[in-house]
Amino acid sequence: QVQLVESGGGSVQPGGSLRLSCKASRSVSSFYAMGWYRQAPGKQRELVADITRVRMTNYVDSVKGRFTISRDNAKNTVDLQMNSLKPEDTAVYYCNAIGEAQYWGQGTQVTVSA
Repeated sequence: QVQLVESGGGSVQPGGSLRLSCKASRSVSSFYAMGWYRQAPGKQRELVADITRVRMTNYVDSVKGRFTISRDNAKNTVDLQMNSLKPEDTAVYYCNAIGEAQYWGQGTQVTVSA
């Protein structure tokens, strides 16, 4: 059973930064893709960013230029660096991995408010 454990969430003021990290229980290079999703209250879960095995990246338009996804094969982690945070980035952020099945982490709360 694959486990994904997120860390790094918290509260920050608008314009601030946070770095989320997702540690996988097996090699991240074994997954076709890994990514970060988020779900705000009353809204559907949406893809924020993902990175494939060959390190191709994809971002939702609302975070382009502010968020950066990266993968560290040695540490088995996928990180999401979030800069210039806005109140609308407030959500629970979930790590996701796609391999022989789709796997999810438990989620970490990100709150952006003054």
